[in-house]
Amino acid sequence: MTSTVLPLLFGVHAHQPIGNFTEVIDNAVARCYHPFLAVLAQYPEFPFALHSSGWLLGELAQRHPQTLELLVQMVRRGQVELVGAGDTEPVLAAIPHIDRIGQLEAMKNRLQRDFGYCPRGAWLTERVWDPSVVPALAASGIRYVMVDDYHFLCAGLPAEALGGFYRTEENGAVIDVFPISEALRYRVPFSEVPDTLAFLAQWQQGSPGSAAIYFDDIEKFGLWPETYDWVYHQGWLARFIEAVLAAPWVQVSHFATYQEQHRPLGVIYLPTVSYSEMNEWTLAPQSAREYAALRAQEREAGRLERRKALIRGGTWKNFLHRYPESNWMHKRMLQLSARLHALPDGKISPSLLADLHAAQANDAYWHGLFGGIYLPHLRRAIYRHLTRLEAGLDILAPRPAIEDLDVDLDGALECFYQDGFSQVVIHEPYASLQEWLHYPSKHNFADTLARRDEAYYDKVRAHGASPEHSPHSGIVSAHDRVSFKAEIGEEDLVFDPLPCQSFLDHWQEQALSYSREPGYQSPSYLATQEGLQMRKSFRLEQGMLTVSYTGTAHHGAAGQLFSTRLYLAMPSCDGPGGCLWVDGQMQGGFGKSVTGVARKLVLTDAVLGGEMRILLSRMTSWKAWAHRTVSQSEAGFEKIMQAWVLELSWELGAENDFFQIQAEVRRA
Repeated sequence: MTSTVLPLLFGVHAHQPIGNFTEVIDNAVARCYHPFLAVLAQYPEFPFALHSSGWLLGELAQRHPQTLELLVQMVRRGQVELVGAGDTEPVLAAIPHIDRIGQLEAMKNRLQRDFGYCPRGAWLTERVWDPSVVPALAASGIRYVMVDDYHFLCAGLPAEALGGFYRTEENGAVIDVFPISEALRYRVPFSEVPDTLAFLAQWQQGSPGSAAIYFDDIEKFGLWPETYDWVYHQGWLARFIEAVLAAPWVQVSHFATYQEQHRPLGVIYLPTVSYSEMNEWTLAPQSAREYAALRAQEREAGRLERRKALIRGGTWKNFLHRYPESNWMHKRMLQLSARLHALPDGKISPSLLADLHAAQANDAYWHGLFGGIYLPHLRRAIYRHLTRLEAGLDILAPRPAIEDLDVDLDGALECFYQDGFSQVVIHEPYASLQEWLHYPSKHNFADTLARRDEAYYDKVRAHGASPEHSPHSGIVSAHDRVSFKAEIGEEDLVFDPLPCQSFLDHWQEQALSYSREPGYQSPSYLATQEGLQMRKSFRLEQGMLTVSYTGTAHHGAAGQLFSTRLYLAMPSCDGPGGCLWVDGQMQGGFGKSVTGVARKLVLTDAVLGGEMRILLSRMTSWKAWAHRTVSQSEAGFEKIMQAWVLELSWELGAENDFFQIQAEVRRA
């Protein structure tokens, strides 16, 4: 064995989404964050790097001060190198340059305040690299970042050239870039300790003078399926540290120390890319299937390791194309960022800036194995901060009651209609609600996700729908795990052909298309087709939304059913906090399918802290059900309620038939 010492750079990344449930965070602390730090604290001679998102650090300070204090002690004695990032864990490439700097500075200020530490390195959320982020990183005092070795392979470097850091620049701004070893990520903590050390020994012999670089999610050490017993009860983590410290040919080092003591291996220009799984998740379903088939073909032929960088997939921003709901949140965030930074000097308060930063947190904007656009409580957190930010901006810089803007960049104008209490955004051609904000509740009642195809539905169909079914056992990568948290049938995989938006109307089983009528003080739309003329108008008065229909049926079409649907994103979903009342009679929770005839429906919601009242101008036939989607997570496939759907139907009269719906939110 060569006498050359192998530098080992070891780092972990901790994160919880803004808006996550407190019991989830408590469980993460109990099963991962605290035991991990407690084990490492017993080995002060084992230096490591740690990045934690700012919101999680705040939660630790408030709810788990003993865990935070343990980290403080380890930082003070020099064992822990703290790594910066955007404070709320945004994808830096997806936010404006001014906010990139603001996010990085906010995290730096947090670490200086709480730990007396100024970070030199930064973690890139989901390891999303885009050259455009370099100037902001450099301007914020960041000297290095860590990304996957896959990024370097995509730039054309051979694997044997990745045992150190490279230097890159963008418009003259310079930082260094460390390649994280994918092979090491897939072994730690899943392989037996002797096998992991043998891999490091092979690395040392095959690439003398190079460094082994590890930086990955800390949640793999206790929160990923089956890892808690493995890492702590069976002692994998302690045995790994002891084995590394006992190996004289391994020298564990901080990233900052290594950077100070070594020169860069050269200049590199990395393409826009993330880790390989993310590149697959961003693809449209059919493209994702073809991508997976191509990788499988290359793997079976023994060529994948040589060619995987040439089979690249998509980029993170593809999610904004795949999910219109994500694109809408993102473009609303950009809109409000521009409004905030346009304020005069001295008007940008810390609270407004904090709301903007919270609305830039990455989790609700994407989906793969971990991304959370399918999770209503994570989208709700984004809208809570967007709504509060917009209300604050309206006080400082009032805007018209009605504005026509193309916010989502689809080439069509959306009608923004607000009265200071509520705002609806009316989307053509259906004159349906793209957004329905209630400012006092800081809630978007139109926050609904449509059911659409996902490539991983093939796994659901292939493995059946039994919630007990799980073909894997033992320690496995969560990427390959197939399990079911709920029974899923083929009917759950039916896709929505139209947007799941309120007041999308149907006549003779066809969706009605409307055009805007000029000259009205409040938004009014007209639909004309064979046998029907329908005028639909919207009015807001102190937060009460009134939608009026005036229709005329021609050529013997009178008496046929006209219908409209409301998709209401009630925050209690199908939990115990929601209850439906119909004409004063309790019907139960929002998860039930019910029908009837009524004039008044009331949805009480403990999470909302109030109720939604729906008043109809006459007795009307209705039916309601839960709108659910199927998605994957590291724990398995699950069905999630996205909205409570109310369908109203009435027979249309021969001439000027009038029908009115009033919807009002009342706070408890």
